[in-house]
Amino acid sequence: MRLRAAHVRVRVPATSANLGPGFDALGVALGLHDEIDVRALGTPEVRVEVTGEGAGEVPDGEDHLVVRALRAALDHVGAPQTGLHLVCRNRVPHGRGLGSSAAAVVAGILAARGLVADPAALDDDVALALATRLEGHPDNAAPALLGGLTVAWSDDALAGGLAAADLPPVRAARLAVHPDVAPVAIVPPGHLSTHAARGVLPAQVPHADAAWQAGRAALLVEALGRRPDLLLAATGDRLHQGYRRAVMPASLALVDALRARGVAAVVSGAGPTVLALARATGEGATDADAAVADAFGGVMAGWRVLPLPVDATGGTVATLLD
Repeated sequence: MRLRAAHVRVRVPATSANLGPGFDALGVALGLHDEIDVRALGTPEVRVEVTGEGAGEVPDGEDHLVVRALRAALDHVGAPQTGLHLVCRNRVPHGRGLGSSAAAVVAGILAARGLVADPAALDDDVALALATRLEGHPDNAAPALLGGLTVAWSDDALAGGLAAADLPPVRAARLAVHPDVAPVAIVPPGHLSTHAARGVLPAQVPHADAAWQAGRAALLVEALGRRPDLLLAATGDRLHQGYRRAVMPASLALVDALRARGVAAVVSGAGPTVLALARATGEGATDADAAVADAFGGVMAGWRVLPLPVDATGGTVATLLD
């Protein structure tokens, strides 16, 4: 397959996965975006310029995650590899549980979609499978790609058709979020790797906890879509957050403090960001504002409070004319 464009721009949102009980399945896209210009070059060089989050920390060549994802997507559709010049304007915090790696992976795949002659070869199903192969899980990749609230799952019926391409058999459904839901990300100053956060999880959990969790996950879909008044009950969790207390004590203490004040607070993804699924009260305010201020006692100590609307669009790609 040939390339049809030489210059594209992709825009991909931050995401929050799990949302309490929806471990490795539920995720939501948030109104904070990385924007990346990708130019195909006539020479083999690779240049990556980064401003904002990750500047001076992430690789600036072939090891950059956007480049790796783009190359994997080009290989998948049989398109030629090319030299690349990336200009990345990053706003999604790194290592904070807001889907920065999923945003990079989805950005690379969408950039490939914009460059190739047949974008349909990298449709959403293929893009999600490619992103999951690179990410390991679809819970952040799905909302980054599709926008809104997403439910991702493995579909064994797909396994045979995807086996030849070595793609995981994953699917995702996009769901609308009630307009009164107003997410607030409370971002700590420190990083935490997903590997470290997953490393403290047990291999098995009690059957009673799993059954309890299934009920909360089902309730959360109803709460986010139609009944925001149920969010506090719906965001309960027994599968992962408690086990992670040792590696993010400040985050879990904040979750406890906010929930005691009636706010539906959870760990965002693998943390350490805390996500409050608040309700809008008008003029940019939410019902969580006073509780957040009270929990910190006026001393934020480097934490940032970011009101972030739900992003209903997901990742986009546009061709640029030089």
